[in-house]
Amino acid sequence: MTARSASLTPPADAKPPVRHPDAPAPGELLGAHYEHCFGCGGGQPHGLHLEARAGAGVTVTAEFTVRPAHQGAPGLAHGGVLATALDETLGSLNWLLQTIAVTGRLETDFVRPVPVDTVLFLEAEVTAVDGRKIYSTATGRIGGPDGPVAVRADALFIEVKVDHFIENGRPQEIQAVMSDPDQVRRARAFEVNP
Repeated sequence: MTARSASLTPPADAKPPVRHPDAPAPGELLGAHYEHCFGCGGGQPHGLHLEARAGAGVTVTAEFTVRPAHQGAPGLAHGGVLATALDETLGSLNWLLQTIAVTGRLETDFVRPVPVDTVLFLEAEVTAVDGRKIYSTATGRIGGPDGPVAVRADALFIEVKVDHFIENGRPQEIQAVMSDPDQVRRARAFEVNP
C-alpha cells in the first residue's frame, strides 16, 4: 500500500466516531449549509439540490435527481457531478459531529452509469476520527436504498475553524454569510465544541 492510499485508512489508534448530543435527530432534514452551495443550496439553478437526512449513529442518507444540466455523456450523469454528490453527502456527516470540516481527500469508484432523470440514493457514515482527521465512506445507489450500486467513495475530511473560510473566501460572499444570524450561530456553535 502506498502512502497516498494509506491516507484514507485510519490509523490503528483512531477513535470511533461519536454523535454530538446536539446533533439533529435521526430522520431530520439537515438543510443547506450555504444557500449558494452547488451541492445542497437552493440558490444554484443547476445545482444538485441534494437533501440529506440524519441517520442513526454517525450516518446520513441523501438523494438527488440527475437532471439534464448534470449530464456528461448524452443522457448520463457527468462523473464529476456524481463525485460532487458523494462529497456533499460525506460533508453532511459533519452536522452530526457538530464540526466544521473540509474535504482533504476523496477517492471515488464509478461502478455503473447513472441515467438522467434517475434518483441517486446516497448513504454515508463516519468510520473513525483521529485528531482533526475524519474518515468516512459513502455509497450511491440507483433508485433507492436497495438499488444497484452506481458510485462509492472513501474520504478524509479535515476539521477547520470558521477563519478558514474568512481568510480564503471572496469578501462579498463572506460578508453576506456573516450578516446572516443563523449562519453565524451555526458556525460559532460548531467551532466551540471540542
